[in-house]
Amino acid sequence: MGRIEYMKKVVILATGGTIAGVSHDPTDTVSYHAGIVPIEKIVKAIEPLTAIADIATEQIAQIDSADMNHKIWFYLTERINALLKQPDVDGIVVTHGTDTLEETAYFLNLVVKSEKPVVLVGAMRPATAISPDGPMNLYNAIILAVSRTARGKGVLVSLNDTINSSREVTKTNTALQDTFKAPELGYLGYIIDGCPHFYRMPTRKHTYMTDFDISGINELPQVDIIYGHVNDTGILAQAAVASGAKGLIYAGLGNGNMSETMKNTFRKIQARGVIVVRSTRAGNGVVTKNSVLAEDHDRFVAADTLSPQKARILLMLALTKTSDPQKIQDMFWTY
Repeated sequence: MGRIEYMKKVVILATGGTIAGVSHDPTDTVSYHAGIVPIEKIVKAIEPLTAIADIATEQIAQIDSADMNHKIWFYLTERINALLKQPDVDGIVVTHGTDTLEETAYFLNLVVKSEKPVVLVGAMRPATAISPDGPMNLYNAIILAVSRTARGKGVLVSLNDTINSSREVTKTNTALQDTFKAPELGYLGYIIDGCPHFYRMPTRKHTYMTDFDISGINELPQVDIIYGHVNDTGILAQAAVASGAKGLIYAGLGNGNMSETMKNTFRKIQARGVIVVRSTRAGNGVVTKNSVLAEDHDRFVAADTLSPQKARILLMLALTKTSDPQKIQDMFWTY
């Protein structure tokens, strides 16, 4: 396996997270403070980075990723798109907390307008741990971001020597280092001996191929997630709409199924012009159009393989363009 041909420059945009976390005890990997160590200090401590790329850094935020928000998403998008227009910038790495990393990655996958690599990376152990995973994860992410083989594959996620598509990856474990996986569709590839190896390609449209453009938009439409369960009364769905939701994601039962109570609730909600997307709480599988629900009449949108949290992102962006359920359904089959 040969070494890759490295490109010229990568810019690291840092948002905080565990990769920049600090604990008072090097054996404590739970009770730490996220987003403390500046990215410049993190990079300086990883000497091998200087051998693989010309690295520039920007501290976008220093937060726990539970505090990630749309304002930061918009700014990240603006900076990434501006930087990737520069001919001497060959790739972007975004450091991020793991709790919402997959959501930021998928949002960027839909709004970044370049085929140049964008890689999100984080860590499961704080920077002060006895054996932190952050430095190696960051090293691999930079290798990926400056690799020609990563071009045109959309926004990627790289932790624990793996390469994942932002559309399919999810955090599968609360604590283990191999938490980021695409359980059903699998990794895109691996980073082996300092070289990315891809074994499959993303098939859905992404980045420069999408129709989404958030320039000139100040905020995204409100979309909330409703979790399905036994004896659901529909009260939370009604409350979400009352608070201003323009769309709802239903993390439904099995194939996005719902009780008669929820069908009646959602029908009334749809009559008010609110889009309802059927996703699933199952974790894997395709949510299909379902004749049992008389879907042509009810006009529910099926989420395909998107998780509820990623279906929410796509619906928010879709609502900036249309409120037609059929057109939105086409977007779910496309992205």
